[in-house]
Amino acid sequence: MTALQEPELLTEYRTRVVPSLKTKRNYANIHQIPRVQKVVLNSGVGSAPDVKEALEIAKAEIALITGQRPVETIAKKSIANFKLRKEQAIGAKVTLRGRTMYEFLERLIKTALPRIRDFRGVSPKAFDGRGNYTLGVNDQTIFPEVELDKIKRNIGFDITIVTSARTDEEAKLLLSELGMPFSDKPKPAQPTKNEEEAVTQS
Repeated sequence: MTALQEPELLTEYRTRVVPSLKTKRNYANIHQIPRVQKVVLNSGVGSAPDVKEALEIAKAEIALITGQRPVETIAKKSIANFKLRKEQAIGAKVTLRGRTMYEFLERLIKTALPRIRDFRGVSPKAFDGRGNYTLGVNDQTIFPEVELDKIKRNIGFDITIVTSARTDEEAKLLLSELGMPFSDKPKPAQPTKNEEEAVTQS
């Protein structure tokens, strides 16, 4: 990808998704059309016995997947039952915007998610009521950037897609148009027996 080229998903959003959403929702103003504002990846290591090593591995894996260096997340208060101390580093987080965000979303939707074993789509119920969607990933190996023989431990993380949509319905339509494979998405109609016979005879 050259410096002048923009991510394919961003081009697709501008040329296909925007006109489609404008038609389907009858937006009077182009600024009303929802868009993805940022994507946040967050991985928690909690009170793992080897918390320092676990944190470094999580930071390295997230950086590899996103191409952006994550920051550490800090415990806001002490919780004795979980052996957490206030201001202890408990995870890693990265916030993606602009070009990097669209490049990541494109890899997530078109490459990573389809690699999940027995994948049947993502849940349509993970919206927060304000047009934002959170997806949990249990294994970083679905991303092709991760080399299996170099994995020291599996890490899980949440991916939160923050949109400008005013409702969950708007946000779901936006993500669907971008290619997010929701599990309740209607499947392509299967040809009837008569249609199959007509194709065979022709």
